Amino acid sequence: MGHQPVQVIAVTGGKGGVGKSNISVNLSIALAQSGKRVMLLDADLGLANIDVLLGIRADKTLSDVLSGGCSLRDVLITGPGGIRIVPASSGVQKMASLSPQQHGALIRAFSDLSDQLDVLVIDTAAGISDTVISFVRAANEALVVVCDEPSSVTDAYALIKLLNKDAGMQRFRVVANMTRSANEGKQLVNRLQLVCDKFLNVTLHFEGAVPFDENLRKAVQHQRALIEYAPSSKAATAIRCLAERVLSWPLPKAASGQLEFFVERLLATSTADV
Repeated sequence: MGHQPVQVIAVTGGKGGVGKSNISVNLSIALAQSGKRVMLLDADLGLANIDVLLGIRADKTLSDVLSGGCSLRDVLITGPGGIRIVPASSGVQKMASLSPQQHGALIRAFSDLSDQLDVLVIDTAAGISDTVISFVRAANEALVVVCDEPSSVTDAYALIKLLNKDAGMQRFRVVANMTRSANEGKQLVNRLQLVCDKFLNVTLHFEGAVPFDENLRKAVQHQRALIEYAPSSKAATAIRCLAERVLSWPLPKAASGQLEFFVERLLATSTADV
């Protein structure tokens, strides 16, 4: 029996400090609150922080799945709103050297969950490493997080350029974070689009602006998701609006929408970088 399409979204940013992990966590919870079955994959392998943000502890990771020590279901942690979290693992860094048997095991591990999942959100690492590129290329949608700093725009452009030139990606979703107004966020994305228009053949879709909110710092201090800690805050409201937009994105069609094909693409791009 065929599995239903799974929306795979890579949340990325090109640099650190843009609030990417907070967007990933709160967007995942907002989608779950709307009735979607959501899994959040912490792919920030060098500086994993979803467990820190939410005050959870991982006893097992993907490394244990790859070694055959447990199933993917054993690794999953239930988080706020009922989201399921795959904690970060150095095991993903070993994807380029996996044996064919390990390839198959990883694909089957994710495939077994396809019929219990609507959305997979991937919180990538900062930067433009091979691992980041592999995750973004394998996803159905790339959500680029930018903030009003020159280095954020520059690094986001570098990421988009690399994905466009090397992977042929032409469509990117962009969310402006920590803005002073919705208009500022729109202007920020417009600046990025102007630079892209000069040198690349890409289209940027502005998906909204998340305002700077002091409640976020407090939520982080309490190791809670903003959308649950301060649900009526401006930033939480903006993230729910972002979730509504995500729900309107087209679902992948045919085989490419199945979760095992995401893993196959991920493995293919990882091994191609060897």
